[in-house]
Amino acid sequence: MLPKIVKLASLFSTASRPDESGTAFPATLTSANSTTSPRANAAIFYHPDGYVTTRGKLMGRHAAGEGFLKGFARHAAVDRIFALADRREEFEQFRSQVQNHCNGKPLTWIPKARPGELQQAGALYVPGPGMSDHAWQRQFHGAAAWSLTGITHTICSDRVMDSIGDLLIAPLHEWDALICTSPAVKRGAENMLAAYGDYLAARLGAAAVRPKLQLPVIPLGVDCDELGATDAGGKVRREFRRRNGIGDDEIVVLFLGRLSFHAKAHPLPMYQALQAAANATGKKLALVQVGWFANDAIKRAFVQGARALCPAVRNLFLDGRKPEIRSAAWHGSDIFCSLSDNVQETFGLTPVEAMAAGLPVVASDWNGYRGTVEHGVTGFLVPTVMPAAGTGEELAYRYFMGQDTYDQYIGHVSQCIAVDAGATARALEDLIRNPELRRKLGDNGRRRARQEFDWRVIILAYQNLWAELEQRRRPAQQSSSGAARGGVPLRSDPFAVFSHYPTHVLTGSTRITADEVGAAQLWRRLAGLGLQSFSRHMFAPDDRIDAMLGAIHAAGPAGLTVGELVQGAVPAERVRVERTVGWLFKMGVLRLAQDNSK
Repeated sequence: MLPKIVKLASLFSTASRPDESGTAFPATLTSANSTTSPRANAAIFYHPDGYVTTRGKLMGRHAAGEGFLKGFARHAAVDRIFALADRREEFEQFRSQVQNHCNGKPLTWIPKARPGELQQAGALYVPGPGMSDHAWQRQFHGAAAWSLTGITHTICSDRVMDSIGDLLIAPLHEWDALICTSPAVKRGAENMLAAYGDYLAARLGAAAVRPKLQLPVIPLGVDCDELGATDAGGKVRREFRRRNGIGDDEIVVLFLGRLSFHAKAHPLPMYQALQAAANATGKKLALVQVGWFANDAIKRAFVQGARALCPAVRNLFLDGRKPEIRSAAWHGSDIFCSLSDNVQETFGLTPVEAMAAGLPVVASDWNGYRGTVEHGVTGFLVPTVMPAAGTGEELAYRYFMGQDTYDQYIGHVSQCIAVDAGATARALEDLIRNPELRRKLGDNGRRRARQEFDWRVIILAYQNLWAELEQRRRPAQQSSSGAARGGVPLRSDPFAVFSHYPTHVLTGSTRITADEVGAAQLWRRLAGLGLQSFSRHMFAPDDRIDAMLGAIHAAGPAGLTVGELVQGAVPAERVRVERTVGWLFKMGVLRLAQDNSK
């Protein structure tokens, strides 16, 4: 039995504060304290780039993907875990990532070359917005054979923007979904789809083109048990501080994430605010920045900027690619600060991780951050400012023309976006002066993270979504239009595209015959030559070919029609036999009967 379906529009309640667009981030998710009987399932499209964090260039999407894998393996109420992967080696890497978390659930590999097996799972999860290729592949098995779900991360790169545009022209349906991790990214995707849809409508002289797929909002998740683990007796905290030369009387402000002023969060307002807070409170402050630098030039810029702009603050830079350092930093810090000002950000996982770890958060009022941090409840949001529409067309043009790289493009854009350093300083001052406020906001954040962002809750939301999509897909599966196999218009059957090339086309009424009694021996001899054997796997098996030739010979000089030869075969076998007839003609084993060659 399917669980009670939660409609896409009400996967979450919308009681939280709306953003300036009137879109609210979900305040609560469906309770995870429900039956653990099997629910809707989905195969996971696995490539290491989407899920592995043990790499030099660690990105937010890698951390989110790794967390999703573990969360799904632990909490999904399914009988079996499916992975669609290109090669066995990739599936084995998938196995190594999930086998310690799946509680004995069996793992099944679906080779990428055999996507029809996705019907076992009912849906496919893709760790990005690029679903169009998967949708075209599905066409060969029926438009409603399974559902497709992708997910947004950054949506401002040229590749991703093209992928979002492709959603309008790929064969996607109402039983498919692009999961948006925040209301902010949903609105951004809707803006892109609307603009491209209007272009297509004008270009084709058609009605407005709008996506058929769903755009539900489901945030990223965190492992609250791991992040909120108790530091018995404060041992981890003391060791972290001792190892980094931090005194017991120092207040530690933590930034955790990629250390990039052009592609993540410019540190200028954070440095300015910390200097002001140190001067105003007279407290000893340490800023611990846990992350990684893409190159030495960026590292020098951060270090020099910190020395110049907040000399009263102890500045430490730690390698955030090491899990043990990230874990210790959560325990050893007092306040979390992240002032994202970049359009590549869409959700922002680290403020949620900070809440799960019990830290009060000071964050910019920017995109997904405003949906995770409750101002005055789990932390403080500080205002941001950006120029009006119309002022960035030159930046977009330079990126499109290749004059600027992606990093240069988002860097130039971020230079025009400001975070209020004064408001940041005031928020930090309140938290620095008031340990009880820090504790209160930290406790509130811990509760909110567990109620709304823990993987138990998020995975249930995914399964409710897949169940809803299944309900939408089921009527189409039962109709001829949804169940019928389609094709890809620009990758059509070559025997259809080029049907006007030959003298004769072998149709069901074409009558064929064999030249001699020894036809079976002839085809085997010729098929064994390297000239012919390279495509042997595309044709009928040996015993079927022998049976075909025997039937033709038994029919006498008049032979058989192609239709008579394939009579009673299932569709997949019939097309293979028809193709084999052409192969036997190529070898001269078969020929047209006399009445076909007049």
